[in-house]
Amino acid sequence: MSSKKLTCVSIAFFLLFCQFVLLEAELQVGFYASSCPLAEFIVKNEVSKGFMSDKGVAAGLVRMHFHDCFVRGCDASVLIDSTPSNAAEKDSPANNPSLRGFEVIDNAKARLETLCRGKVSCADIVAFAARDSIEITGGIGYDVPAGRKDGKVSLSSEASANLPPPTFNVNQLTQAFANKGLTQEEMVTLSGAHTIGRSHCTSFSSRLYNFNATTNQDPSLDPLYASQLKQQCPQGSTNPNLVVPMNPGSPATMDSGYYMDVVTNRGLFTSDQTLLTNQDTANQVNQNAMNVFLWRRKLAAAMVKMGQIGVITDDTGEIRSNCRKIN
Repeated sequence: MSSKKLTCVSIAFFLLFCQFVLLEAELQVGFYASSCPLAEFIVKNEVSKGFMSDKGVAAGLVRMHFHDCFVRGCDASVLIDSTPSNAAEKDSPANNPSLRGFEVIDNAKARLETLCRGKVSCADIVAFAARDSIEITGGIGYDVPAGRKDGKVSLSSEASANLPPPTFNVNQLTQAFANKGLTQEEMVTLSGAHTIGRSHCTSFSSRLYNFNATTNQDPSLDPLYASQLKQQCPQGSTNPNLVVPMNPGSPATMDSGYYMDVVTNRGLFTSDQTLLTNQDTANQVNQNAMNVFLWRRKLAAAMVKMGQIGVITDDTGEIRSNCRKIN
């Protein structure tokens, strides 16, 4: 090969490397160190206050980050309120009435605007709050790369199109996460966050009463657990607010209870129990069930990666002064 060709190849690799470094450098750990040094402390303080008044807030904030990142990337579009002319993400059936923790974000934003006006994005507040929620429930804390800007569009229809429903099977889940740049193992790891929080009965009642044309009850669901769920979620109930804990044994602790439930056929959603139907995902479920410390480390890494999906760092985004509406 001629020296000229070698030079061209070298330049091409150099440009590719520079592009990769640039992408990785868009978000930075300690992004607010000089512009708003107390930013992460203030968010952590608001999460702590919210958790003290309602332990379920932690699960809500972790879920909020997931639901934000899977729709238009991690741009806080999930926080925008609907208007008479637009139904926003938060009012999609995938989010309403189940998504919670908005008041924690509002409180943190209000304090940050008083201290450092126009500096800290709502998208970064959501990412910090998710990390703090994992930590306060017993998970491993981790550094959150920041520098996200807030999006200006929020559509209910996009939430329904991008968020995997609780009825998905393992192949559908794998594809949904792959669409966002996440591996199958990261899907199994992030599913473990179901170890905290609650679910509305409507998300799984079909497994109890009308599973398919030949059987009313999902045969993969432990019969004793199914009978308990039927008591908590009566057939024909018109109460939309009935909820049950995702992991009854320890609903506010980031432990391996979720995986132990799945192993014993007590996964609440079809999308939980389906992890046993694939050899690779079943192996990961069993590994996580036996080694909670390993899972917590994997969860921290997966959260950092998820938090970089589709981020906005240029002028197409903004720093909202009120997280509920665009400037």
